[in-house]
Amino acid sequence: MKKILLFLWVLPSCISCQDFGRLELVADLPGLLKEVSGIEYSTESNLIWSINDSRNAPEVYGFDIESQKIQRTIRLKGASNIDWEDLAFSEDGTLYVGDFGNNISNRTDLAIYHVPTPDSGEKRRQEPLITTFAYQDQINFPPKEKDKSYDVEAFIHLNESFYLFTRNRSKKYDGTTKIYKITAEEGPQEAIYVGELETCKDQSDCEITSAAIHHPTGKIALLSYNKVWIISDYQNDYFPSGKVEKIKLGHSSQKESISFKTENELYIADERTHGKGRNLYLLRLD
Repeated sequence: MKKILLFLWVLPSCISCQDFGRLELVADLPGLLKEVSGIEYSTESNLIWSINDSRNAPEVYGFDIESQKIQRTIRLKGASNIDWEDLAFSEDGTLYVGDFGNNISNRTDLAIYHVPTPDSGEKRRQEPLITTFAYQDQINFPPKEKDKSYDVEAFIHLNESFYLFTRNRSKKYDGTTKIYKITAEEGPQEAIYVGELETCKDQSDCEITSAAIHHPTGKIALLSYNKVWIISDYQNDYFPSGKVEKIKLGHSSQKESISFKTENELYIADERTHGKGRNLYLLRLD
């Protein structure tokens, strides 16, 4: 019994003593979120809306930081979690769920679900509107290995449009993420190529896994397993024209979720892999 009590006392201490680099540990997420693949912080409810990766329930969870518990669950009626990868808020409070994970670039059922006013607390089950889409420049499903660049795990909503950032999985990795624009309306749409950004050359550390926007300032954050890129001062919606700052986190894990808390604070979450992760962190920008 003494050994068990000692273990339980030491375990939290060991977690708090880990080196998280520039990140501050905020919470150990509930077991239900072991494959967290997208988060969005709501200033209205102070909940962190979260989703799980593929093959999990088609549900969105509202995690409360203060109580360290899931306070809300919204099930999307008629939806399937084929490969949910990111969340995005619009300025009017609509939450969007990106079902566009596409590891080998062969999917023809890409979708974005619309969840209006999740913070209202009115419904536990919602039948969402759906945007379906196909890429303007994709012809083959799947394409050749060198052209496998249609996997997406990151998007934002801006000015009535979705902007998708690809996770580059081409055989000859060149450190770029392509950007596509989609009209944020119900029904079938076309994803229009609008440009690309160069991240870095190490594929294991430079693939984009999540995105977020701070609507009051337009500041954009892109995430990889060990880095964050902050994009600002761009012209209209051409993000490559802006200033890009690369931030090394000093902590590598399967990070696939990012959201602004304030203009200069970011929440980041990682999946549980090899006995580590499933944490919520805070990154303070300089």
